[in-house]
Amino acid sequence: MSTELSSDALAPVPRTSLHELVAQRVLSHIVQHDLAEGDRIPSERELARRLAVSRTSVRQAIASLIDVGVLASRQGGGTYVVRLDLESEPLSSVAARRAHLPSVHEARRILEVPAAALAATRRTDDDVEVMQRALDLMASEIAAGEVGARGDAAFHAAVTAASKNPTLRELMARIEHDVVETRSESLSQADRPPRSLDDHRRIAAAIAAQDPEAAAAAMQHHLERVADVRLLTWSPR
Repeated sequence: MSTELSSDALAPVPRTSLHELVAQRVLSHIVQHDLAEGDRIPSERELARRLAVSRTSVRQAIASLIDVGVLASRQGGGTYVVRLDLESEPLSSVAARRAHLPSVHEARRILEVPAAALAATRRTDDDVEVMQRALDLMASEIAAGEVGARGDAAFHAAVTAASKNPTLRELMARIEHDVVETRSESLSQADRPPRSLDDHRRIAAAIAAQDPEAAAAAMQHHLERVADVRLLTWSPR
């Protein structure tokens, strides 16, 4: 691994608090479910359960969104969307993310499609086992009601590692933060996690069969699905 890459890895950790991350997830829920002004968001208890965080973190996140005028709470009646303005915080960050996603999707196609083809020609039996473990992890996460993000990340990392190209691995490491963003948006779409898992299984099968054309085609298809997210067509109403 290069010295330059190591320096990047030791860059200061972003100081994003948990409640800020929860607030971003709530905004993503508003986008993905096409909520309009006046629509109700899930309860504090339900958000805490689905996000696997404390109710305190959810309460702080909701309070922050109330403070900026996105949400309003009604005594005994839940929390509702009251204003969606892409030019004001925090929705301006949603707009910025939407503008950024297409270039990340393009970069992923440029890097990961040939990586899958290389993996099919260079993979070892150990590589195939690592991919299978990643598939099993994602399947277990989905069965537990999660979106499968850890298994998804492990699978794509295993494919890149199987390419045996250190430059590809370094480039993927450099854009990992952006890849996490695309993964989060994609796996949050309705019925997306099991479909992504099926895509992964097809990619893994082609790599195991040492069929580079099939592996590249399967990865291309998968990344086109990843790029099909509600955020890119959403507008507040």
